Amino acid sequence: MTRRLLQRPRRKRPKQRKRHPLRFSPYAWAKLIYLRDRGPTEVGGFGITEAADPKFVTDIVLIKQTCTDVTVVFDDAAVADFFDDQIDAGRHPEQFGRIWIHTHPGFSARPSQVDVETFARVFGNCDWAVMFILARNGATYAELKRAGSPKTEKLSVGIDFKPEFAASNQSAWEAEYLQSVREELLPPLWDQPDWFDEEFAYSEQWPVFPT
Repeated sequence: MTRRLLQRPRRKRPKQRKRHPLRFSPYAWAKLIYLRDRGPTEVGGFGITEAADPKFVTDIVLIKQTCTDVTVVFDDAAVADFFDDQIDAGRHPEQFGRIWIHTHPGFSARPSQVDVETFARVFGNCDWAVMFILARNGATYAELKRAGSPKTEKLSVGIDFKPEFAASNQSAWEAEYLQSVREELLPPLWDQPDWFDEEFAYSEQWPVFPT
C-alpha cells in the first residue's frame, strides 16, 4: 500500500494569489475613527499615500460633501480643487485619487448597491482603485479593482506601526470636519411615501421603528 502511494504522482496544489493588504498609519486610522464617530451620518474622503507605497494610507482628506445616514455626495467643484491642490503639492493621482474611503454609521461594512455602482462609474477608467469602508463597530471592507478586469480583489486591512507617524491632532480634524461635512438627516422611513415600494431600499436601515 505504501509503495503504491509513493509511486502515485503527487497532485499539484493550486497556487494561492497573495493578497496585498491595505495598510493605515496609526495617525490615519485614528483620524478615520474620529471622523466616523463625529456625526450620525456617513462621511467620505480620499486616502493619501507615498509614491513608493501606494497602498499605505498616511492621511485622509475630506472633500466638501453632503452626507446622510446612507449616502455621501461630494461637491464636484471641491473635488476638482482637491485634485489641483494635490498636483500643486507634487503628488501624482496614484497618491491621492485611487483610495476612496467612507464610513457606515451602522454595523455593516458591506458596500451597498449604490457604493458598488459609484465605485464602478467613478473609478472604472483608473488603472487601479480601492474602495474602503469602515463601520461603526470596527468592521471593515476593502476591495481592489484593476482596469480591464471585471472582477475585484478583496484586500485585508491592517495598521502599520513600523514607519514614523505623527501625533493625533483632533482640533485640526474637527476643523476639517466642520468645513467639509454638511449633515442632511433623513426623515424616519415610516414617514416616507415610498415606504412600501418594493424598489425602495437603503444600504443600511437604522432606526427602523421608533422606540
